[in-house]
Amino acid sequence: MFKIKLLILLLSSISVVSCINNKIKNDVPNFSIGYIDGEFDGLLLNNLLLTNLRSLDIYDKNSNFEIKANINHENTVYITKIDNTSEREKITSQLSIDIINNKAECNIFSEKFTISQFYIFAASDKFLSNQEAIKKIKKDNTDSLIKKLISHIYEINYNCYEPNNSN
Repeated sequence: MFKIKLLILLLSSISVVSCINNKIKNDVPNFSIGYIDGEFDGLLLNNLLLTNLRSLDIYDKNSNFEIKANINHENTVYITKIDNTSEREKITSQLSIDIINNKAECNIFSEKFTISQFYIFAASDKFLSNQEAIKKIKKDNTDSLIKKLISHIYEINYNCYEPNNSN
């Protein structure tokens, strides 16, 4: 009896997941990836964005909807206590996204996403732990920003509206 209940639960969960998966795929068009600025950080952004779009099955290199992006990271040092015992470096990442409909030649989405993290750093730039912390935070920030973008993709109106020309 227990095995039958488990089998019924498994089949029902599979059907729910397949329905959700079909709904997501039908509501969102495929995207291509255009120019991404930002040197090494741009390459990381391109790879993570490509991976996320492919995993959602919404990537098509020949799509009319093109994503253009730019990412930059800004480092600032700040002291959190009056007695100067805790110096931290804050890394703020900003992702600028434009989604363009190439067929209609219009911009359908333009947004800037920002996220920041900090770490307590050692007193010298020569320590590898500082450099590794910066790399990891930049990668984590980039991944989080892409997830923010993906959550917004489902809310975008993909139609271009032409202005009313009543002469």
